[in-house]
Amino acid sequence: MIEIVDLRKRFGDKWVTRGVDLTIPSGQMTCIIGRSGEGKSVFLKQIIGLIKPTSGKVIIDGIDITKLNYKGLEEIYKKCGYVFQFAALLDSLTVFENIGLTLSEHNVSEKEILRIVKEKLKLVNLGEDILYKNPSELSGGMKKRVGLARTLVANPSIVLYDEPTTGLDPITTRIIHELMFDMQKRLNITSVVISHDVEIFKYADNVALLYGGRIVYYGSAKTIWESDNPYVYQFIRGLPTGPMESETVAKARREK
Repeated sequence: MIEIVDLRKRFGDKWVTRGVDLTIPSGQMTCIIGRSGEGKSVFLKQIIGLIKPTSGKVIIDGIDITKLNYKGLEEIYKKCGYVFQFAALLDSLTVFENIGLTLSEHNVSEKEILRIVKEKLKLVNLGEDILYKNPSELSGGMKKRVGLARTLVANPSIVLYDEPTTGLDPITTRIIHELMFDMQKRLNITSVVISHDVEIFKYADNVALLYGGRIVYYGSAKTIWESDNPYVYQFIRGLPTGPMESETVAKARREK
């Protein structure tokens, strides 16, 4: 379980998170949604310790990681995997080298690295034929899956996804979502997904909406379309925001 308590982050005079409270259940997929510019990626990086919060707590398996030094965070990183928005593959390395990079740094034999890399490629439905291709030779969807395979090398119990379907066509987006769902169920992974794609609701267990630096909604993904929360209603129907947003939401409800 991940417990986030009164999490706050400020860059200069700007507050990004303003007191986030959220409990993320183990073995489930929790999606964090919100408009562009709401600080979703900053929030995700605080969860894993890549960005240190100004104040508040992030408790993973009973340990407040905001109090840990680098060595302590290394132990947390062994439990966690992070899938970057654009896969973040190293262009100068092959698929095999990208996926096996962490293993080679820990002096694992090349034969064992090859076995593990093939195993992880199979998990994300990719064949051995791409092992020695460069990232530039892969499609966007394949890059996303290679990035996920690299994350799975460490057998994490928690995987955090930062906009995993950004820039993908609807068919590839569905493939990636189904893959994430299948992995989460088969491996009993705790998944935290940052997204603005409402299609993720079909696969997630829980949805949290970040607005104004706070969580203004948390509930089951199965019932979100029936929610009477005005922020949810506005977000999932793509209604405009601004000084007239309350009136806009009210009008849309009347016309529904």
